[in-house]
Amino acid sequence: MKNPSLVLLKIFLSVPIAFGLAYPFFYPEAAGGILDEFKVFGPIGTVIAIAVFLMLVFFYARDLMRTLQLVSPESRKAPPKSVWLMFLLPYNFIEDFFIVANVANSLKAEAVVNSGLAHFKSFGMVSGIGWCMAQVISLIPNQIGAAAGVLAMILWIWHWIFIRRANRALGRHA
Repeated sequence: MKNPSLVLLKIFLSVPIAFGLAYPFFYPEAAGGILDEFKVFGPIGTVIAIAVFLMLVFFYARDLMRTLQLVSPESRKAPPKSVWLMFLLPYNFIEDFFIVANVANSLKAEAVVNSGLAHFKSFGMVSGIGWCMAQVISLIPNQIGAAAGVLAMILWIWHWIFIRRANRALGRHA
C-alpha cells in the first residue's frame, strides 16, 4: 500500500457517503432518493435496472483498465486493476475521483511521448471529475439530487466516449 493515510482519508470520507446511501432506507418519507426509483421500476424492474447498471460499470471499468494498460508504464499513475475499486460501495464514491484523475494524468503524461494523443486537451478530467461530483450530489434526496443524478449519467457517458476515443488513439500508436 503506497499511502496508508490517503486510504484512511478515503475511508473517512466514505462515511458520509454511506449515510447518504442509507438515508432513504431510514427515512422513506423523505422526498426523492433511491426508493422512489425502486417504486417506479417495481421489484423485477429494479433488479433488472441494477443488473444493467452494474454491467455498464463493468464495461466502463474495463475500458479504463485498458487505458492504463495502453499507456507506457512510465506514464501510468495507477495500476490498471485499481479501476475495479469502482465496485466497492460506498468507498467507490470517493475512489472514483482518484481513478478518474489517475487515468487523466496518465493520459497527460503519455501525451508527452505519444503523438497520437496530441489533439486531446483535458484528458477527460472535466467530464470525469464532473460525473464524480454529480454522483455525490445525487445522494441528496430531493430535486437537486435527482437533477444531479441525471447530470452524473450524462457526464459519465461523455467521459466514457472520451475514454473510448483515447483508447483508439493509443491502440493506433502502440
